[in-house]
Amino acid sequence: MAFDHRKYIPFQPVRKTDRRWPDRVIEKAPQYCAVDLRDGNQALVKPMSVAQKTRMFELLVKVGFKQIEIGFPAASQPDFDFCRKLIEEKRIPSDVRIQVLTQARPELIERTFDALEGAERAIVHVYNSTSTVQREQVFGMDREGIKEIAINGARLVKANAAKHPDTEWTFQYSPESFTGTELDYAVEVVDAVNDIWRPDQGQEVIINLPATVEMATPNVFADQIEWVCDQVKYREHISISVHTHNDRGCGVAAGELAVMAGADRVEGTLMGNGERTGNMDLVTFCMNLYSQGIDPEVNMSNMAEITDVVEACTEISTHPRHPYAGELVFTAFSGSHQDAIRKCLSRRKEGDKWQVAYLPIDPRDLGRRYEEVVRINSQSGKGGVAYVLERDYKITLPRWLQIEFSKVVQREAEQNGGEIDSLTIHRLFESRYLKVHKPWELRSYDLHRDEEGVQASVRFGDSESPTELKGKGLGAVEAVAAALEETFNVSLAVEAYDEFALGEGTNANALACIRIQANGELCSAAALAEDTTSATLQALLSAVAQVADESVSGPMAAMEKAGV
Repeated sequence: MAFDHRKYIPFQPVRKTDRRWPDRVIEKAPQYCAVDLRDGNQALVKPMSVAQKTRMFELLVKVGFKQIEIGFPAASQPDFDFCRKLIEEKRIPSDVRIQVLTQARPELIERTFDALEGAERAIVHVYNSTSTVQREQVFGMDREGIKEIAINGARLVKANAAKHPDTEWTFQYSPESFTGTELDYAVEVVDAVNDIWRPDQGQEVIINLPATVEMATPNVFADQIEWVCDQVKYREHISISVHTHNDRGCGVAAGELAVMAGADRVEGTLMGNGERTGNMDLVTFCMNLYSQGIDPEVNMSNMAEITDVVEACTEISTHPRHPYAGELVFTAFSGSHQDAIRKCLSRRKEGDKWQVAYLPIDPRDLGRRYEEVVRINSQSGKGGVAYVLERDYKITLPRWLQIEFSKVVQREAEQNGGEIDSLTIHRLFESRYLKVHKPWELRSYDLHRDEEGVQASVRFGDSESPTELKGKGLGAVEAVAAALEETFNVSLAVEAYDEFALGEGTNANALACIRIQANGELCSAAALAEDTTSATLQALLSAVAQVADESVSGPMAAMEKAGV
């Protein structure tokens, strides 16, 4: 069988008994470098055009990223031209540093500095691969040979930078495939580079430790970062950066744990586009901080714009369940989830700390609406259906009617399949509970209270020759129910009754909901009117109409049938 796990070698974890990172929490945002225009771009089937790159760069600046890797100018003429465009057209804000990548080769380093001529501030990112498998099977070199490549690259970067004193230079070195490199050797190479650059003498240096391929669980990567932070020279003078990939689906987690382990900086892309399964997703990383009450120091409040630009520039659709950015990320179909969300939102007051079940952050913070949170399908329950009616039509249902009506909606969803929209839910509620057949339409009523209770007179049906009934009881409902019992020869008992105002002030409409047992049959109805009494009496008439089964022929036929 081709599927054979025995050909793979388990990754050996770091032997570390003094790990401290598990007891730490992230309390502030790290530095970020957005690499959408380099790592993200090189992973696209169709690389970005100049217009797309410009649009992406402007988005990254607008969101607030202060370090942006714009390309590999020595290896690509389009990248070289784009770098020159940004510099010559003065598109780079003074507080933003562009970053460019180059291999540790003389001609490439020189070409890189040509591309950066005239830049106010720039990061030159030089790298060479140091892993065991790369040394032995790709380059055929020993440790000293690989280290010498890094040292020569560091010398060339320093020498070329000296020729351009008007630019504020930051040097960055990556031992590529760091996760597959022996830790002691990785530190040996990094120290050799820093001995050339001398960050202790004022040169700004970033040491980037990339999970070029994610090879182990995030806790192992955190151990590697903490080990390097403990052993590397010049630690207090350098920034430790990480660049995590998502081969095991843990790119964000690895980045977060690396920061806990001492990393000062993270590299990634918006939405996580990158080689193979992608880079670390900066949207998720930053919004995870935000959800913990930490200022991510970037502004992602207009998530729709971010999503639109990324999709337009990469030609990759955003997954509907992408954290924070997906179309369905805040959408609940499950009935129990909908009910919990509805209850939490109804109790929340403006200014309260955010504590809403199933919603880790407020959708409004990302420009989303609550309308997108609760949507209805066959998996939904009473809470979701009730929430949609409250949200869109200001109709509040009692619990007993929520349960009953949700079954009506569920049957519709099961028959038609897919999602039931708000208009359909309202149509179902109207046709099942609110619809008033003309023969049972309330025309007028007269109520009088005396020592014996309430004397009720109601007129309903045709406006020219309405039906008029009279009855008495302890309240209006009981009085009218008594009249209906006597007239139509039915046994009525009110099982549930609720009334609600549908607004504020004296002109507010009212909703009444009633469930009766008539001759052993349960019937429910609802009615809207300008006052609660009218709504209540109409709901009662509509419920009786169901059991009389005379909605069309009218109450007169029902009276004849009853022998009245």
